[in-house]
Amino acid sequence: MEKFDVFLCHNSKDKPAVIQLAEQLKQRGISPWLDIWHLRPGFSWQDSLDEQINQIQSAAVFVGNSGFGPWQDQEIKAFIRAFVNRKCPVIPVLLADAPQEPVLPVFLQGLMWVDFRLQNPEPMGQLMWGITGNKPGTTPIIQPPTATDDLASEKGIDYTRLRDLLAAKNWKEADKETYLVMILAVGKKDGDWFEEDELLNFPCTDLRTIDRLWVKYSNGHFGFSVQKEIYLSVGGKADGKYYKEAWDKFGDRVGWRRSSWINLGDVNFDTSAPRGHLPVLPVGRQFGDRAYGRAGSTLRRAVSVFSLPSFLFYSLVSRLVNCNI
Repeated sequence: MEKFDVFLCHNSKDKPAVIQLAEQLKQRGISPWLDIWHLRPGFSWQDSLDEQINQIQSAAVFVGNSGFGPWQDQEIKAFIRAFVNRKCPVIPVLLADAPQEPVLPVFLQGLMWVDFRLQNPEPMGQLMWGITGNKPGTTPIIQPPTATDDLASEKGIDYTRLRDLLAAKNWKEADKETYLVMILAVGKKDGDWFEEDELLNFPCTDLRTIDRLWVKYSNGHFGFSVQKEIYLSVGGKADGKYYKEAWDKFGDRVGWRRSSWINLGDVNFDTSAPRGHLPVLPVGRQFGDRAYGRAGSTLRRAVSVFSLPSFLFYSLVSRLVNCNI
C-alpha cells in the first residue's frame, strides 16, 4: 500500500487552492493524500478513509471562505479520534481567503494553526514543520540523490549533474549548471544570452524538472517557483510587465537588495541567504554579464544588474504561471 505523509481534509469548494498547496508539498518531498488524486472511481470513500487513518502520519484540515462541508466534518471527527490515540498531529490550516475571525470546531480550537493569510511566519514552512516535525531554519532535511528523481526533458537535456550538485548543497555550481542546461534547452551554447521569447516559450517539462530539483534539495528554500510565489505576494503580476514597487520589494525579500542592489559577486550561495535568493539566473544574463565566464572571473558593474528592470525575470514568472509551476 502506498504510504502518505499527510491527509488533506477540505471543503470541495476550496479544492483549487488545496490542489495548489498539494503540488507545493510534493515539490518539497512531501507525499499528500488528496481525494481527487487517490480515490478510485467505483470504490467506497469510507473504506479508503479508514485505510488512510490506520497508516497516515498527519492530517491538515483546511478552512477557507466556504467554511466546513459535511463530508469534511466526518473526516475531521474520524481523524481526531484516531490521531489522539496515535499522538499524530492534526493541523488546522487557514487558506488565504479564510474569514478574519474563522469559526473552528471545538476540537480544533486548542490546536496551533497555520495561517496562509499571513507572510510571517512563512506559512508553507510552518505547514512543513507540522507534518515533518522539522522546524524551519533549524533542522534541514538532507535529501540524498535518488534514482527516483524525475529528470524528464522535452529537449533531451541530462539533469543528472544538476541533481547531484543540488543534493551535495553546492549551490554556486548548481547555479552555473542551471544556466548551462537552460541555455541548451533553448538551442544555444555556453556564453550565449537568453531572449525574452525564449523564456516565454521555455519547455514546461524542463522548467518543472529544474524547479522541482531546486525546491526538493533546498527543502523549499530556493527555486523559481519560490521566487514566483514571493514576487506575486508583493504585488507583482505575471503579465511580463515591470512594476517598480513590486520589483524593489521582491529584491528586499530575496536579499538582492540591501539598502542598495547587490552585485553578482555579492550573491550568497548558502541557505543562510533569504528564501528565494537562488537561482540568480536570468537576472545577471540580460546584458551579457560574464559572472560565470570561461575564465571564471566576475564582472562587477558600477550599477548592479539586479537594480535594472529584468524583463527576463518577468518572462520567466509568466512562463511558470502558464506551466502551472
